Amino acid sequence: MTDLLEASQSADSTVRDSRRVLFLGTHGQANIGDELLLDTFLTQMGRDHTYAVNSYDPAATSAQLRDRFDVTVFDTASDRVGLVRHILRSDVVVFGGGNILKELYRSVGRWTYSTLVMVLAVVLLARVARKPVLMANIGIGPVSSRFGRLLVRMILASVWLVSVRDAGSLRFARSVGCPPDKVHLVPDAVWVRETDVLYMPARQENSPIRIAINLNKDVDVADEWDAFLDRLVVSLNQVAATRPVEFHALPMQCGFKIGTDLEVLRDVLRRVDAPVHFHAPADHDHVAAIIAECDLVVSERLHAIVMSAILGCPVIALPYDVKVRELAAQLGIRERSFDVSADLDPAELTAAILHTLDNAERERRRLLMVATAKRRTSVAAFAAIRAWVAAPTRTWESSAT
Repeated sequence: MTDLLEASQSADSTVRDSRRVLFLGTHGQANIGDELLLDTFLTQMGRDHTYAVNSYDPAATSAQLRDRFDVTVFDTASDRVGLVRHILRSDVVVFGGGNILKELYRSVGRWTYSTLVMVLAVVLLARVARKPVLMANIGIGPVSSRFGRLLVRMILASVWLVSVRDAGSLRFARSVGCPPDKVHLVPDAVWVRETDVLYMPARQENSPIRIAINLNKDVDVADEWDAFLDRLVVSLNQVAATRPVEFHALPMQCGFKIGTDLEVLRDVLRRVDAPVHFHAPADHDHVAAIIAECDLVVSERLHAIVMSAILGCPVIALPYDVKVRELAAQLGIRERSFDVSADLDPAELTAAILHTLDNAERERRRLLMVATAKRRTSVAAFAAIRAWVAAPTRTWESSAT
């Protein structure tokens, strides 16, 4: 370890076009949203850099990236020595996107503070090794305990800069002492993406209304999950009794854990009295294709909602934690958001679905305007990230100049 540290400190420290970037996140868990973030960040940071990326499935992540980037992938769970080696050899460390600073729900089955403690260990080691650390476009929360707040405070004190993707995360960061010039608000990273599918496909006469459903079992109030699903089924059957519809399963995670989105959707949609199409998308392109063919998306997952807005597909949000609640507020759809942790009224959800379908074209145009505005802001945010990677600073104002 001493030899590695000495080698890292003796490396050329001048600013170069090509940098050695250690890029950290939640990769290799068959979660399309997380893989979309990885793809987005590396695409935006560019092909000139050399990347080291962590993954729970190094083979899958390597296959995803190796044809486009100079990348080394190491195992998140088992290669702790590799993590240390990459920290010491890196020019900069970047945590990219996602709710990185959070306490874990009981339904996840791990220690509440395991993610926070691991992140703290990484940033402290990087600090000892004098490596600049950026947390970019992240979410903070849920963090409800004093110990959790202490861990977040220590993490934010140790990184050079942080950008957060929602107002709630910004308020939290400032509440634990993060200075205003060190933290700023940006859109979720995925808003930077463009698509050629900015229209709803032409509908055939008398074709059924297509509604995509996305569900995620990892919720903050697990005791209410089964009751929520029962109420959701009632609502979907009410919609089916009112309009000619077909439902499309839209899972964002089809593997890695017990109780995937696809498993939950199979159990739920088999109880619905209407035609159902089950999909098992392998990547974000497949997810986008499904959304583009639908008239409405009903979703828990944040990035399914973001992709729907980018594609101009009206959406009903089913917030399961703070990040989706914040996104619903950003998109102006609070009035048709139904919290998984609350007592869902099936009749109210049914009315929201039908009202949104009746006003689909107007809502489609509105969402495309929102997505265009967020894309402009996100383009500027990534320009600042690229500038920071090239020449790290400790304030956003310095990075932008």
